[in-house]
Amino acid sequence: MSALTDKYLDFLTGIRRYSPRTVAIYRDVLDRYEAYCGEFPASVEVRSLRNYEMYLMDECRESPRTVDLHLSVLSGFARFLMREGLLASNPVRLVPRPKKEKRLPDFFREESLKEYLASTEADAGEDTLALQLALAPGDKTGLHLYQRRLSRLIISLLYSTGLRRAELVGLNRGNLDFRRAALNVLGKGNKMREIPLVPSLCKEISLYLKSVDKRVGEPIGADGPLLVTENGRRLYPVYVDRVVKRELGGVAGISGRKSPHVLRHTLATELLDGGADLNSIKELLGHSSLAATQVYTHNTVERLKNVYDHAHPRAKNTEKHGSKD
Repeated sequence: MSALTDKYLDFLTGIRRYSPRTVAIYRDVLDRYEAYCGEFPASVEVRSLRNYEMYLMDECRESPRTVDLHLSVLSGFARFLMREGLLASNPVRLVPRPKKEKRLPDFFREESLKEYLASTEADAGEDTLALQLALAPGDKTGLHLYQRRLSRLIISLLYSTGLRRAELVGLNRGNLDFRRAALNVLGKGNKMREIPLVPSLCKEISLYLKSVDKRVGEPIGADGPLLVTENGRRLYPVYVDRVVKRELGGVAGISGRKSPHVLRHTLATELLDGGADLNSIKELLGHSSLAATQVYTHNTVERLKNVYDHAHPRAKNTEKHGSKD
């Protein structure tokens, strides 16, 4: 890996605050490009980029979506080289992108998530907390009660706030503002945004804080993590992924991919169906542009089409007899 690559990845980590997983993806793309096309910055030019694109598609059999990801990473790197005075312009902009099939965001049915939250309500309640507080610190029942409360809160937060996984694990106690019922979140691009918290979620978080203080043995300061494992350490991405898969795996009506991002998609879809405007959803999710939010309108249109096809007399007549127009 070149010194330029190291400097760019340090920039993504320290300034842009990209997650370790995202930085690892960028590292892999840049390593592959440099190994195929030569050292930076000389290799960042249209002919090399085009050859690399053909190599990915023809020899590596990569999907259009993956090829597009590589070009996006290289475009970001080219902009960094421009800021460093090493490139006059961004040559990636002159390379045609492969056509990729549009994929609608996955989302869970509202009824299924309501069923999950209802079935786990006791895990987040005061009676369960009272039982945990009465137990000795090393008691296995207390450990189980804490794990259940934490798992439920992970789902509640992801579903109610639309947080990204990296944003969830990066939350500190100081990000909470109970007085204003809000959560201050540091997202992509080092941008802060404020997310409102419904009263039921505020109460659930408050009870969790009492539970975790009992589990850890002492109060955690404002700079400490909001969510911690049973060992008192900050949550990590794989832990969150496992919780989401386990918690939603047995819920009726939930199939396919089970991930934190699908919960984020679900919130956006429900808000849009409920009449929220796109700009408000954009601000809530922390999208940099409205185009990223507009993808959720496709889900709504598809659902309306299904309703139309099954309920509208003209659509039903067309199915039976074919169109006469």
